[in-house]
Amino acid sequence: DFSKAMSQAGPSQFQEVIRQELEYSMKVELDKILATASSNELEHTKKDLEGFKKLFHRFLQEKGPSVDWGKIQRPPEDSIQPYEKIKARGLPDNIASVLNKLVVVKLNGGLGTSMGCKGPKSLIGVRNENTFLDLTVQQIEHLNKSYNTDVPLVLMNSFNTDDDTKKILQKYSHSRVKIYTFNQSRYPRINKETLLPIAKDVSYSGENTECWYPPGHGDIYASFYNSGLLDNLIAEGKEYIFVSNIDNLGATVDLYILNHLMNPPNGKRCEFVMEVTNKTRADVKGGTLTQYENKLRLVEIAQVPKAHVDEFKSVSKFKIFNTNNLWIALSAIKRLQEKNAIDMEIIVNPKTLDGGLNVIQLETAVGAAIKSFENSLGINVPRSRFLPVKTTSDLLLVMSNLYSLNAGSLTMSEKREFPTVPLVKLGSSFTKVQDYLRRFESIPDMLELDHLTVSGDVTFGKNVSLKGTVIIIANHGDRIDIPAGALLENKIVSGNLRILDH
Repeated sequence: DFSKAMSQAGPSQFQEVIRQELEYSMKVELDKILATASSNELEHTKKDLEGFKKLFHRFLQEKGPSVDWGKIQRPPEDSIQPYEKIKARGLPDNIASVLNKLVVVKLNGGLGTSMGCKGPKSLIGVRNENTFLDLTVQQIEHLNKSYNTDVPLVLMNSFNTDDDTKKILQKYSHSRVKIYTFNQSRYPRINKETLLPIAKDVSYSGENTECWYPPGHGDIYASFYNSGLLDNLIAEGKEYIFVSNIDNLGATVDLYILNHLMNPPNGKRCEFVMEVTNKTRADVKGGTLTQYENKLRLVEIAQVPKAHVDEFKSVSKFKIFNTNNLWIALSAIKRLQEKNAIDMEIIVNPKTLDGGLNVIQLETAVGAAIKSFENSLGINVPRSRFLPVKTTSDLLLVMSNLYSLNAGSLTMSEKREFPTVPLVKLGSSFTKVQDYLRRFESIPDMLELDHLTVSGDVTFGKNVSLKGTVIIIANHGDRIDIPAGALLENKIVSGNLRILDH
């Protein structure tokens, strides 16, 4: 009696049968895709699909991303060190020999689509015609020239950014920075209903571009290892990587943190350091470091049970968040990768494609691996080390006179009287970089600005000064032109304003 047997089997065995069927169907589909690979694509496609299969297996096994809220504890006092304490140790005389053990890795897989740009985000101009990539190369070149060292730059590209990035790298061929690239994996997007891949073959051009995705920056460990670059750098005597997002303009090489890693005060080296910084109201969604089952652990908002989300966002209980500036020992990555022991929670990212199809992407985050490493540490760094440019509102800040540019590094202008940046909210007319640039004849003076909100069809003339709180709202169908040389201090401008020269 089958139905009787099934009813006695209980839900868990029934689920197990379904899981096995889903896994089998997925394997069949992936084999079909692999069969379409040419001989020179076969090896890396096979590696990609193997990695994806492991992730899919875990996705089916795990009961959702939630952490057990009752097990979350505040990290022990010494597990998150204040940056001042690390800086107070000073620097050794032989800082060059310490620098020669370092590799800078930038996460360069993202496109500029959220800012209305085609191509890699790293090629968007951010300051005096310099792109994110230009500034990164200038910073490392300055370091190598100042200390007579050989710190290389490694870019983790995705299949979306690889070709365009490689073309542009030729312009740095005479700079004093060795630049290497490797590609993160390419995984198939899954149909949300059937849980099968939407790709039918390996191609990812033309109409197939939407079938594939780069699986988040947690993929760095496997891709870096598989590329062979990890082993080459270890063979060259490199010991640590400094990893950060290429759009975080505050993520420069910090000699004090590097020295702390290479010459630890207690003689025991950290395998993983995460730079965290104090939350403001703008960062309530950022992942935070907690103590969980006797390990430092990164908890992201997606893992928090719904009933505790407000508590997670509280600035008083969880005071810090992850900047995604990470320092990791190369030998530890190799060891853990070979043991298959890097454990990162799966992030399920739902997307709706242009045609309306609902898909999911399975991703991981690089910082989530902190619990797999030995002797991990958080360092609470100044806010200046977290300067991400995700929107044109961020772009306005870094293009303005709030910052001065020196050897590729942006530092807060000494003329700014308080250390925090103004809160800037530009409306939807400014979302795309080309529209944003068209609306500013020159970037306003913002040294004394606290808050700027702009909404609707607004343009700024040359040499405008903004101070205090400025709110400019053009109603639908109206237009506001802020005239050249205007000073707006604690002003609300609304309605329709066009000041014309007589």
